[in-house]
Amino acid sequence: MGRLENRVAVITGSTRGIGNAIARRFVDEGASVVITSSSQANVDAAVAGFPAGSVYGYACDVSSPEEMERLVEASAARFGRIDCFINNAGISDPFGDVASSDPALWGRVIDTNLKGTYYGCRAAIGYFLRRNIPGKIINMAGSGTDSGSNTPFITAYGSTKAAIARFTYAAAAEYRRTDLSVMLLHPGLVRTGMVSAENPTPELQRQLETFNTVLDIFAQPPSVAAGLAVKMASSWSDGKTGIYLSALGVWTKKRLLLSYPFRKMTRRIDRRTY
Repeated sequence: MGRLENRVAVITGSTRGIGNAIARRFVDEGASVVITSSSQANVDAAVAGFPAGSVYGYACDVSSPEEMERLVEASAARFGRIDCFINNAGISDPFGDVASSDPALWGRVIDTNLKGTYYGCRAAIGYFLRRNIPGKIINMAGSGTDSGSNTPFITAYGSTKAAIARFTYAAAAEYRRTDLSVMLLHPGLVRTGMVSAENPTPELQRQLETFNTVLDIFAQPPSVAAGLAVKMASSWSDGKTGIYLSALGVWTKKRLLLSYPFRKMTRRIDRRTY
């Protein structure tokens, strides 16, 4: 029997990347999963890759509070209940400096990452409280979350991740006297293809090359974060809230840094995009 047997999880942004890896691990552990994306075509393609009946696909826009409410309602109607809600959907601004950034794109990152997390939490918390279910909510941290962690050239993304962390801890404090578990997961560095640069200047190209070197050193497959997500969604977190787990903790960073020269020399650096 899996650690998530008979549980139901909603995972936003789960047709690819980290969200899809989490969905696959949850299904392997016995859960029923709701797969979401803003694209119906992407949802349909992702659902086709899972065992029949294990997942339910639902296209929605996380930047809409109404659509997040409908997602919760549809998910509960499909599987009879919801036990875990993961706010994974996220995008990044194009790699570049503040002066040349596009305000519309910068705002879209805020709408998707930060507001989307808030809307998802609001809908899920309301559902859990109305039905007196000890639900679990997992929000996604990232670069910009930890104190002293800066995100130059992807300032919108970094700002949202820092804000999501503070929001998560605040929500955990607000509902600490309930059976809700509101948690924060840092998936580490994963190559997801979110960061790009159009017509980079020589300086911006140098910065992008530095960023790619950091990925070579510290990037891990999304399966690492998926394992932590299973732990957080399982009975391990019963009665706990405000938990923070990271796939890139201090010892992991040291291990990856020390092994980098050997991995580079033997060409064992995984540069696949997930």
